Amino acid sequence: MKTKVSEIKIAYRSRVKLSEAPKIKSSATAADVLYSNWDKDEIEVSESFKLLLLNNNNRVKGIFEVSRGGITYTLVDLRLIFGVILKSLSTAVILCHNHPSGTLLPSNPDKDLTRKIKNAAGLFDIKVLDHLILTPGGDYYSFADNGML
Repeated sequence: MKTKVSEIKIAYRSRVKLSEAPKIKSSATAADVLYSNWDKDEIEVSESFKLLLLNNNNRVKGIFEVSRGGITYTLVDLRLIFGVILKSLSTAVILCHNHPSGTLLPSNPDKDLTRKIKNAAGLFDIKVLDHLILTPGGDYYSFADNGML
């Protein structure tokens, strides 16, 4: 008798030609791509954590929302982050979350989470290029630009 188990399928579908995808050259470019793709009706209502997934040439493969929370925080599961990065065959990532309050400075939990993700990414040879905090008005804070990465 054969034991039945569920099949696991992993898929990534590109919807944009890679040659036409934005190339990330700076934190400003990354912030612009993320902000222009953020739901403006949600950015000042609830905090979300997203991944900007990149190939080895820093071309954008896609954006993935890891979590959406309340007004002051959102829970982030590292297993989900790395499942998405590995599934999409991304070699680099830019972390991003919004502060609905408009505060640009990172909190201690923001710093701890960034450190934790960066350390784990090193095990997979995945580059964490930056962690951006976006505000409803489009301003941003870059961990990399501020020597925190």
